[in-house]
Amino acid sequence: MQQAERGERILEAAGELLVAWGYRRVTIDEIARRAEVGKGTVYLHWKTKDSLLLAVVLNAKWHSHRRQLERMRADPLNILPSRMMLGFHQDFLRTPVLRALHTSDSDILGRLNDAAKKEFAELMELGDQVTIRTLEVLREHGLVRTDDDVRHQYYALMAIATGFFMTEALMFERAPDTPEARGGILAETVRRALETSADHPAVTAAAPEVIALFEQIEQRTEQELRRQLRD
Repeated sequence: MQQAERGERILEAAGELLVAWGYRRVTIDEIARRAEVGKGTVYLHWKTKDSLLLAVVLNAKWHSHRRQLERMRADPLNILPSRMMLGFHQDFLRTPVLRALHTSDSDILGRLNDAAKKEFAELMELGDQVTIRTLEVLREHGLVRTDDDVRHQYYALMAIATGFFMTEALMFERAPDTPEARGGILAETVRRALETSADHPAVTAAAPEVIALFEQIEQRTEQELRRQLRD
């Protein structure tokens, strides 16, 4: 088995156990058993349980960014904030680790949430910069309103998304309609708050620069995942 494939299996097993048992109960022994590798093999890849579980969190975010890029490349309309947030909402619903991360679920993540903020501070800063620059590009092409400061728009976008994500956890089975319908409500809220149009020529013109921005996040996240692996 190749090192990359073995590492992916360990990450998958660790993620399943993290969601099912929570940070405190997960052990390297059980992760190794679930991944069908020796305990020593796990330590060949990651030095500690914390470094492995942080990699689980980072891996989930990396896959989400890859899916976002795939959506943008398939349809340039997905560079619009409303469509972008709809895609992230879908990823959030289908990925338990992302749900725990975005809702700060301490039962699952334990101290990992605070550790991730410190360990991935540079990546988080890059994400902020990319989102703000994306809004600037869309403003330049007439796709996002220009009657407010771009940083205020970024704050509004993050506040709307965070509110919807947190409400999914707070309301749980009491949330109305289907997850798809709620994602549509999120997209419409963002569209009304920020967007001016979905003009196809303008979207097509803006797409290459926006996609290149998101490629930076994908590449930097992949580099960070590789950095955490032991040689």
